[in-house]
Amino acid sequence: MFNNEEVIALLNTIDTFVWGPPLLVLLVGTGIWLSIRLKLLQVFKLGDALKLIFFAKNDGHGDVNSFKALCTALAATVGTGNIVGVATAIKAGGPGALFWMWMAAFFGMATKYAECLLAVKYRTVDANGNISGGPMYYIEKGLGRQYRPLAIFFAVAGTICACFGSGTFTQVNAIVEITNAGAQIPVLYTSIALTVLVAVITLGGLKSIAVVADKIVPFMAALYVITTMAILFMFRDALPGAIAMVLHDAFTGTAATGGFLGATMMFAMRNGIARGLFSNESGLGSAPIVAAAAKTKWPAEQGLISMTGTFIDTIIICTMTGLTIIVSGVWSGDLNGAAMTQSAFTMVFPVLGNMLLMIGLVLFAFTTILGWNYYGERCIAYLLGVKAIIPYRLFFIAMVACGAFLKLEMIWIIADIANGLMALPNLIALLLLTGVIVKETKLYFKHLDENKDYFYACGYLCNV
Repeated sequence: MFNNEEVIALLNTIDTFVWGPPLLVLLVGTGIWLSIRLKLLQVFKLGDALKLIFFAKNDGHGDVNSFKALCTALAATVGTGNIVGVATAIKAGGPGALFWMWMAAFFGMATKYAECLLAVKYRTVDANGNISGGPMYYIEKGLGRQYRPLAIFFAVAGTICACFGSGTFTQVNAIVEITNAGAQIPVLYTSIALTVLVAVITLGGLKSIAVVADKIVPFMAALYVITTMAILFMFRDALPGAIAMVLHDAFTGTAATGGFLGATMMFAMRNGIARGLFSNESGLGSAPIVAAAAKTKWPAEQGLISMTGTFIDTIIICTMTGLTIIVSGVWSGDLNGAAMTQSAFTMVFPVLGNMLLMIGLVLFAFTTILGWNYYGERCIAYLLGVKAIIPYRLFFIAMVACGAFLKLEMIWIIADIANGLMALPNLIALLLLTGVIVKETKLYFKHLDENKDYFYACGYLCNV
């Protein structure tokens, strides 16, 4: 019989394999392939995508408008990984890890565009009249019924992640620990307040979650970016050198933990790509679930809007965290994880630093709980039907309540494995449905070309 330590060691081995080179190569490779087939759409159409966030017509069938769909997706992706994950990557792989996060995001934007396009194209309506979509649907409807086992595989992995990993325990623990350390709020009080808030919001379904995300996400992103910009301004003399270090160390390697040259370069690449993809979730198949609910007639339109989520999450927020850690010099010290970011904050804001970081972490983690609640709900509805939605919501709330008091390493590792396994069926579908993605993209831009005068007059798009 295996003891607990042996089981954990085995699971860690599986986790390392799942999130090892094969998956990372598949994730990045899919992004490169889609970037080629879509003619670097993430570069040449980024400006139009950013305009669509605010000016999309939202005249199609859906549950929420495009902006709320994006905010809900960002709610799930912008989480503790943007603070803790970035710090961990730079600690292990040196400043060069930030460059590889950029590379992961660059190609990940094409992946995010493709998967969200497919989500809208193959979405359906459930027995309650609500939109259902995501990888499980475009796998089954796009590839055929013979691929349904892949769709079920994805939905099971997504449910596990929502209930036991990304959606509950990790986020809840982050919230109770930071509020206890930063404001001396008892764990029990935080847990009760958090559980009540989550219950009130999530029992109302997507529309309730989207309303909250619509308000919190822009605020929390702006607050964090402004704070980190202030820190970068104070260290502005060190900023050019920090950027040069990022570019240099990406190919030569300088890790705070030391090691030989080749190893540190690989550490930088592996940690940067892994943390970047883990943060923005491009290719994991989570964001398409909510993108499917957007009010739009054109799958490619929501694909463009969703693509900006990766840009905002990694190119903007993760970059701000990474540069803050580098210019302040804390990356080469003895601190790890959130403590590195905290140290950088308190250098510039001795009094408010801890409070600002606490607010950022709490909001990031809280919104992640809300977003993943919806992802899990759609997965369970696919597996068991709409009758399972209410029991799922109640079980999810119970997991949030328990999360503050559970430190089950085994469960976290299983959830991490499941998170990685979500990507496999999704990436297979993206590769096999590339022709559909390209066709839908051409149809959309042909439509825009034929109606150029109208769009110009309305101020929706320019230079299309």
